[in-house]
Amino acid sequence: MKFSEQWLRSWVNPAVSRDELVARLSMVGLEVDAVIPVAGQFSGVVVGEILSAEQHPDADKLRVCQVSNGSATFQVVCGAPNARAGIKIPFAMIGAELPGDFKIKQAKLRGVESQGMLCSASELQISDDNSGLMELAADAPLGQDVRAYLGLDDASIEIGLTPNRGDCLSLAGLAREVGAIYGAPVTAVSIAPVAAAHDEVRPVEVLAPKACPRYLGRVIRSVDLSKPTPLWMVERLRRSDIRSIDAAVDITNYVMLELGQPMHAFDLAEINGGIRVRMAEEGEKLVLLDGQEVSLRADTLVIADHNRALAIAGVMGGEHSGVSGKTRDLFLESAFFDTISVAGKARSYGLHTDSSHRFERGVDSQLARNAMERATALLLEIVGGEAGPIIEVASAADLPNVAPITLRAERISQMLSMDMDGAEVERLLTALGLGVTAQGASQWLVSVPSHRFDISLEVDLIEELGRLYGYNRLPVRYPQARLAPQAKAEARAELPALRRLLVARGYQEAITYSFIDPKLFELFNPGVAPLQLANPISADMAAMRSSLWPGLVRALEHNLNRQQSRVRLFESGLRFVGQLEGLKQEAMLAGVISGSRLPEGWANGRESVDFYDLKADVEALLGYAGAAAAFSFVPGEHPALHPGQTARIEREGRLVGFVGALHPELAKTLGLDQPVFLFELVLAEVATGRMPAFSELSRFPEVRRDLALLVDREQPAEAVLATIREAAGEWLTDLKLFDVYHGKGIDPHRKSLAVGLTWQHPSRTLNDDEVSTTTQNIITSLEERFNATLRK
Repeated sequence: MKFSEQWLRSWVNPAVSRDELVARLSMVGLEVDAVIPVAGQFSGVVVGEILSAEQHPDADKLRVCQVSNGSATFQVVCGAPNARAGIKIPFAMIGAELPGDFKIKQAKLRGVESQGMLCSASELQISDDNSGLMELAADAPLGQDVRAYLGLDDASIEIGLTPNRGDCLSLAGLAREVGAIYGAPVTAVSIAPVAAAHDEVRPVEVLAPKACPRYLGRVIRSVDLSKPTPLWMVERLRRSDIRSIDAAVDITNYVMLELGQPMHAFDLAEINGGIRVRMAEEGEKLVLLDGQEVSLRADTLVIADHNRALAIAGVMGGEHSGVSGKTRDLFLESAFFDTISVAGKARSYGLHTDSSHRFERGVDSQLARNAMERATALLLEIVGGEAGPIIEVASAADLPNVAPITLRAERISQMLSMDMDGAEVERLLTALGLGVTAQGASQWLVSVPSHRFDISLEVDLIEELGRLYGYNRLPVRYPQARLAPQAKAEARAELPALRRLLVARGYQEAITYSFIDPKLFELFNPGVAPLQLANPISADMAAMRSSLWPGLVRALEHNLNRQQSRVRLFESGLRFVGQLEGLKQEAMLAGVISGSRLPEGWANGRESVDFYDLKADVEALLGYAGAAAAFSFVPGEHPALHPGQTARIEREGRLVGFVGALHPELAKTLGLDQPVFLFELVLAEVATGRMPAFSELSRFPEVRRDLALLVDREQPAEAVLATIREAAGEWLTDLKLFDVYHGKGIDPHRKSLAVGLTWQHPSRTLNDDEVSTTTQNIITSLEERFNATLRK
């Protein structure tokens, strides 16, 4: 939002300097981004009038002008194409200084004496227009200093507003804020109803009252749009970064800047029948004022007549119904559109307008009539015409309504760390336009005006008090807290510790978006409907992830495409499973590896990673909290993983994750030409372990037996090991699977599992008979369950 300091001070003029005003605006949350002078530094430039303009005798593009400053006449040679008799222009007299330390001296141009310089807007750094001389109003007083005449000792102030402060997107809102800050009186413009001079109306039907709870229209006949916009209005618009177009458009823009109500003027002759505010028909075409043709969607609110759409509500009007030089009658529109209904619509069509910027942030729902009267009065004053009666359609049930808020003195003291005087509370809130009614000595009932749609809670009121009182004036209180040490949960592995473990094993942490491409979601979860975003940042970030793998695989691809041949990445974050009804958000820990097993070096081989490299990393994670024995790996299936290299990770029968190789077809689709292995774990399950407990070391020797067992080739080793533990007795202290073999020398349908068993008794030495008996029990159990035999 840009505005002229002089314009603001015509509403409210606190006795402070520009620098102090700018600093205070920033302190109350209206952050000032820039303060730009409205013109360059110059002096000695007055209002002049060209009395005559003759062709230069020796130059085709030059004219010899006789210029009056009201008291004398001067000869000036000028090359501007619009230099002609009868116009008033900025005249830099001899001795004048222009921007860039350029001093005007008497000179000769092609042999003709020139006593000064006629100036364009760009030469005075008023604007970038260098197409010709800057033409002033016909009633500009000759000889008056141009800086004083145009009020150029001014600055254009640009503020960056947060989306909740749409009420400050107008001079009225800014003046209200400045008046509240300094306790200065605010002089608002006088708005009186304009009496109807004829009875013509156009019927208005609002077919979407929820999206448009209020709509006002008025017919203004016999306007003369050939009349120019007054210079004072053009300058105020220019200093607010809005280009002057014609009087009708300029006036609606001016009222938008002044009061905060976007408006639109239609050419009455182009409206067929009456006005219908309705939702667009799917695929309906509309050519906008910028010449762009759009195909409307059914969720777009439009202003239409009985035949076709005239405008996208709250965004931009259509070209065919727009005001032009041929327009003689206007239909003036002023409406309130629901913020949610218009939010994002402009951007969805590749547009952003001053109107959409305001409606998306919220416009005062009670402002439309005042804005209509103000715009009508300005139109009649500037372009003439006759105004008809205002027709209004409103749906009271759909208009915003905020219940009064109870404000307590004790809550103010608690949140601001200070006791604020009751009179000060009432003064500050009343200055913002809030209605304040005291209820005893320490409580107030506050009614919220329609322009402050960001206030609905007691804390919002307290924030306003702190903001206006001055954050820098609030007392400094250091936080107090009990600093007694907290007991550490020894049965848990916190996420930072798990991160450090993975980093120590050569991984790097990645952070990817929770929003992913729906097409990528389908690749990893075929047949599952993703949770779609209602207003996505872009088309490829429109679905919520149900796994961390899509983001990690994309990060892997990014690294491989940049010549990183060995990649190990992990990520912790939420996954989103299901739709809004019953949505499950779950913290996960996932990783991906690809490339060589070891970093490049003279002592390391060049073998690529395989399933068991990743399994070892996962086992380290599962065992970190001391509960490794609670987890088991069983053959599993996952649509994103290789059918023969996928393991489900279970804890007491509960699925806690997957580990495996990326499915070859998926890898091919993603353009990955080397093996990729992934894991994903439910973080809560991994972090939960068991309490460490001391176990006395035995002073007696261990006994070890090695067995080579032949089992079916498809038999998982985990089940075999579980049976061995069950049959090995209470003194088994270690069980290792140290070899797996299949091939020459054994049945092709069988494989050999070599296991090492270690026993140790806490209070005596085990004898051979005990160990042999236990070993035979193990062999018998394995024979019964798995048809296992000892390898010979």
